[in-house]
Amino acid sequence: MKIAVIGVKGLPAKQGGIEHHCEEIYPRLVAQGHSVDLFARSSYTESTSLESYDYKGVKVVSLPCLYAGGMDALLSSALGAIASGTEQYDIVHFHALGPSIFCWLPKLTTSAKIVVTCHGLDWQRAKWGKSSGKLLYYGERAAVRFADEIIVVSEELRSYFKKVYNKETTYIPNAASVLAPSDPEFAFGTSLGLTQQKYILFLGRLVPEKCPDLLIQAFQKLQPKGWKLALVGGTSDTAEYSTKLVNMAANNKDIIFAGQQKGSHLAELIRGAGLFVLPSKLEGLPIAMLEAMQEGIPVVASDIPVHQQLTSEQRGLAFQVENLDSCISTLDWAIHHPEEMAVMAKNAQKYVQTHYNWEEISAETLKVYTTLLSSLKKVEPPIPVSSSTYESSAY
Repeated sequence: MKIAVIGVKGLPAKQGGIEHHCEEIYPRLVAQGHSVDLFARSSYTESTSLESYDYKGVKVVSLPCLYAGGMDALLSSALGAIASGTEQYDIVHFHALGPSIFCWLPKLTTSAKIVVTCHGLDWQRAKWGKSSGKLLYYGERAAVRFADEIIVVSEELRSYFKKVYNKETTYIPNAASVLAPSDPEFAFGTSLGLTQQKYILFLGRLVPEKCPDLLIQAFQKLQPKGWKLALVGGTSDTAEYSTKLVNMAANNKDIIFAGQQKGSHLAELIRGAGLFVLPSKLEGLPIAMLEAMQEGIPVVASDIPVHQQLTSEQRGLAFQVENLDSCISTLDWAIHHPEEMAVMAKNAQKYVQTHYNWEEISAETLKVYTTLLSSLKKVEPPIPVSSSTYESSAY
C-alpha cells in the first residue's frame, strides 16, 4: 500500500500532538511493508525545499514555506495535496482540519482514497484571527464533503460530527509515547531549581486555549509551601501571549519557564512531577496527559469532556474550566491529599496502559485504509455499451 501524509510539520517530532501521533503510527506501517511519503514543512525540518530524507522508513519530503505563521501551514498543505496527485497513492491522509481544505485536490487526478484525522476543532483556537479561523472551518466542511473517511481522536469529536453534520466517523484515540530513559539523580530538574515531587507540571504549547495563564494565577494565589510551578513548552505563533505569561510571573521565583524539552530531559521533568495540571478549554486528546498518566503522575485538569473521558472513575481530579477559584481549591486539595492522589494515579496508569496503545491504534488506522481499498475493489466496472445498442436505445 502506498500512503501519502499531509498536514504534519515534519519528523522527528519536536513539539505538537499531531507530529507525535504520526511519529508513532507511520514507522509501524512501514515495518509491515507499506510505503509512506510524508510531506513536511522545510521551516520545521530545517531542510532545503524539496529535499527528502528517511525517518524510520518514512520518506519525509520538505516543501517550500512562507515563514508566516498560518500561511506556512496553508502553503505546505496545498503543495502536499498537489504533489500527492502526481503519483498513484492508494491513500492520501490529511491530518488536522486546516490542511483538509485541500483534500479535494488529489481526487482530480487520482483514484486514491482520502482520509482525514480531526485532532481537534482548530477553528476554535484563540491564536487564530477571524479570517484564519474561517479558513480552518472551511477545512472542516471540506473534510465532511470530500473525505472517504474521517477519523476522530476523542468521543467528544465523534459526537460533534454526528450532531452537526449527521456524519459517522471512526474513533481512534491517541496514546502515550514511550518516554526516553531519564537521570534518576534528577540533575537537569535540579539545575532548573526543581525538587522531585514538589512541583506542578504544565506540559504543552504556550497558547491561550491551554490556559497556562489561569494556572499561573492559581499558583500565585495559592502559594503552596515548598512547591514550584514548571511550565514546559514552546510557542506556536503566540509570541505575544508567551511574553504576557512571563510578565505575569516576573516577580515569582517559584514559577519556572523550562522551554521546549525533549528526550531524556522531558522524561525527567514528567517523572519528577508531584502533579500534572492541564487547565485547557480546548483539546483533541492530549498526549501530554496520557504520558503523565502512563508514568503514574497524579493529574488535575479542567472539566472539558475530553479530559473527563480520562479523569473520570477516580483517575484524576477535575475543576471547572476557566474558573480560577475552582482551580485553586482543587489544586489545594490535591497537594494536601497525596495518598488519595496516588491511588488515582495508579488507576489512571492501569487505564491508559489498557486502553491507549500505539500498536492497536496503528492497527486500527491500517484497518481504515484496507477497508476503504477493499470497497474500491468491490465496485463493479460499468458494462460496455456497443454502438448498435446505443443506437437502438437512442431511438
